[in-house]
Amino acid sequence: MVFGVCKALQVTFLGTSSGVPTRARNVSAVALRLPQRAELWLFDCGEGTQHQFLRSDLRLSQLRRVFVSHMHGDHVFGLPGLLASLGLSGNSNGVDLYGPDPLESYLQGVLRTSSTRIGYPLKVHRVRDAAEQNLIVFEDKDILVRCTPLTHRVPAYAYRVEQKPKPGHFNLERAQSLGIPPGPVYAALKRGEQVSLDDGRVVDGRDFSGPDRPGASIVFCTDTVFSEAAVSLAKGADLLIHESTFAHSEAEMAYQKQHSTSTMAAQTAAEAGVGKLVLTHLSPRYAPGNPVTPNDLLREAQAIFSNTILAKDFLSFEVAPRCNSS
Repeated sequence: MVFGVCKALQVTFLGTSSGVPTRARNVSAVALRLPQRAELWLFDCGEGTQHQFLRSDLRLSQLRRVFVSHMHGDHVFGLPGLLASLGLSGNSNGVDLYGPDPLESYLQGVLRTSSTRIGYPLKVHRVRDAAEQNLIVFEDKDILVRCTPLTHRVPAYAYRVEQKPKPGHFNLERAQSLGIPPGPVYAALKRGEQVSLDDGRVVDGRDFSGPDRPGASIVFCTDTVFSEAAVSLAKGADLLIHESTFAHSEAEMAYQKQHSTSTMAAQTAAEAGVGKLVLTHLSPRYAPGNPVTPNDLLREAQAIFSNTILAKDFLSFEVAPRCNSS
């Protein structure tokens, strides 16, 4: 399933159950593979996530960053074992972790009491201030990450990953018509730089490029009851991955436990104007064969936001910006 034809972000679901694993669904984990670099990011790491890696075509050795939504066990119990295995493989250049304040002390306690040595750089970043003050969580030349607080029983955060815009297509014909010699000068103009030519002219690369090409954007949102902050973070995103723990008929329980129903997830997608919604973090009570099934939750969501699909373990697809989609 491809949402476009440009260099896309690849999403792979490694766990789509809430609370406890089932025969068909492990607990929460979503992998993000970045284009044109051997780098993998992980959002949450429930128990057994490293086993899910082994069952997928993903390479754990490429893991570079882990973003943790909150400290409930079905989202973090797999992290110490995964990090330990990565250390034993000797293939890591380092991992950065992002999450709630207790994440660092949790990891330090588990690794220390189990006498586990991590033989690569491991750094933990607290995201609370960035979430509350609308600051950037992470940024490099290609990617920008922001987050926002959610509404749950413990501090929880949603994350938004955006590819930065790329320069528009280079107008080769215009450059040739102006007698600009090919070579390194063209490369500089393509980057939008000003260039001094041998004949004394100064040309601006921005005059030779079309409109910037926007990148893809993905929002990971779990666990929470319906949240206006999540709507704001997800505005215009190409893909929203949102928890759907309960069916609409159990909205009262969802409010009590501060989780979302299928219709809350769809309402978030609709108000945010996202391109596509994926439901995940489904309660085991909706296993096939029970009175209410995951397909029932899907139909409830599609009644509000039609472009909704249901996540399952090992579902994998690419996400590209909608304006470049076919």
